[in-house]
Amino acid sequence: MTTPNPNPGAPAPREGEASAQGATPGPAVRPAAAASASASSTSGAGPIVAPAAATSGAGRPAGPPQPPQWSWAGPNRVPRASVLLALAIAAAVTAAALPIERAGVGWLIGGAASIVALAVTKTRASWRQAAWALATIALLGVGTVRAADWLFVLCVLAAVVTGAFSLGDPREVRAMLAALVLPPAAALRALPWVRAGLRARFAGRPGLPTRVLAVTAVSVSLLLVFGALFSSADAAFADLVDRFVPVVDDGAIARVLVLFPILFATLAGAAFILIAPPTVERPTETTARFAFRRLDWAIPVALLDLLFLAFVAVQATVLFGGSRHVLDPGGPTFADYARGGFWQLLAVTALTLVVLAVAGRWAPKAGRADRATIRLLLGALAVLALVVVASATHRMNVYEQAYGYTRLRVFVTAVELGLGALFVAVLVAGLKLRGAWLPRAALAIATGGLLALAILNPDRFIADRNVDRYESTGRIDLSYLSTLSADAVPALDRLTGDDRACALWRIARKLDAAPDDWRSANTARHEARTLLARDPAGDCAVIR
Repeated sequence: MTTPNPNPGAPAPREGEASAQGATPGPAVRPAAAASASASSTSGAGPIVAPAAATSGAGRPAGPPQPPQWSWAGPNRVPRASVLLALAIAAAVTAAALPIERAGVGWLIGGAASIVALAVTKTRASWRQAAWALATIALLGVGTVRAADWLFVLCVLAAVVTGAFSLGDPREVRAMLAALVLPPAAALRALPWVRAGLRARFAGRPGLPTRVLAVTAVSVSLLLVFGALFSSADAAFADLVDRFVPVVDDGAIARVLVLFPILFATLAGAAFILIAPPTVERPTETTARFAFRRLDWAIPVALLDLLFLAFVAVQATVLFGGSRHVLDPGGPTFADYARGGFWQLLAVTALTLVVLAVAGRWAPKAGRADRATIRLLLGALAVLALVVVASATHRMNVYEQAYGYTRLRVFVTAVELGLGALFVAVLVAGLKLRGAWLPRAALAIATGGLLALAILNPDRFIADRNVDRYESTGRIDLSYLSTLSADAVPALDRLTGDDRACALWRIARKLDAAPDDWRSANTARHEARTLLARDPAGDCAVIR
């Protein structure tokens, strides 16, 4: 006979869990096998695994660890009228302002409008969400002050990632990856949600949508008819209409019929995630976590540390000798010297990060000796990798001084510095023995690096350094400098005569061929046009 549940409203206990009423009190007994495994966790050979005799609460052997269970029920209420209105206004503003073909202030306007609309959707957010949102605005704002397309494309891609992170505040790698793929699915799931909100707004007023459409159609028709008559009757009024009424062309129609629906669906999906992000339920019954024994990982990492140390000591001349090592008889060329350092950095960085991740994840941390070993060996590896990063940065600097600065060389240097910052973060994580924040730190480092690169103004920096090199050595690559963006015009304006003409003629043609409107307003292009209007570039006789 089945005993009735004394509390029908309470959930039934999970399989394998004892009922609170039927549990028999008594001291906790530690299985002998588990005690033996714990006692030998830092000696012997072979990985630590769950004891074979480990059982669940139901007396059956514990199964393999279960993956987290994801659920996404969505919002439990329809959107408010203020939310729908804010999303529609933001989509309309962004569709009207976005300069799709180039960088400009319209990207900043659209991003700011979208952030404000989502803030109306959810007024309370964590400080991390606010930080990712501010980073998104800053990245999109680069298009207002910099004209280099390659830099702005990188900023837009990074803004997509930071914008996705601002919606759900992911903290784990799985959640971070999910945050990047959720927005398209959320845009589709938000359509029924929005439709339900519209129905709720018009409930009890079935004729209101028809009246709104009728009033809009009549108003537009009257304005068009009488506006056309007044324009044909008076030239001054016609000029006023031409100045303030936007031109309806193919681009405007595409913005209304294509861009606006896409943006509205995207913002509705973002609001859908922001209000009700997916949840993760972690299983409570898992086996013992796999872990290496101390000697299993410490010996290989210690040998790798010695190899790094020997390389840095023996190759000190190669790493820090600079141009003297390159110019010595039998030494490598500048190209081989810099390229070897760069590819060495990539290989060493990738492999070192893999070693640090594997060892940090599966090295035992239960005892004090275990934690001290992790900090010593992995910390030394990270410090020695920092030395290689510094030497590779020095190599690239030597190469740039000899052959000039280019976008690729400046970008490689920025990547090297970012990798160095990542190794510093790894060192901090090793000291604390907590690395769950490292993926977010890596994205923060990449975002900060892009913003720092935008502040540096790379195209102008490249032009300035090459002009300085020309003044001291008489060597310059005018053909390459003429391919830079309008950011470089103030630096190239330092040249004189035919050198100035050959460096600026291609940039001047691009600026003349594509004038800016209010959407694509850009301070760098405006400054370049002002300089070239005051002193035109002229014709290039012989480019070199």
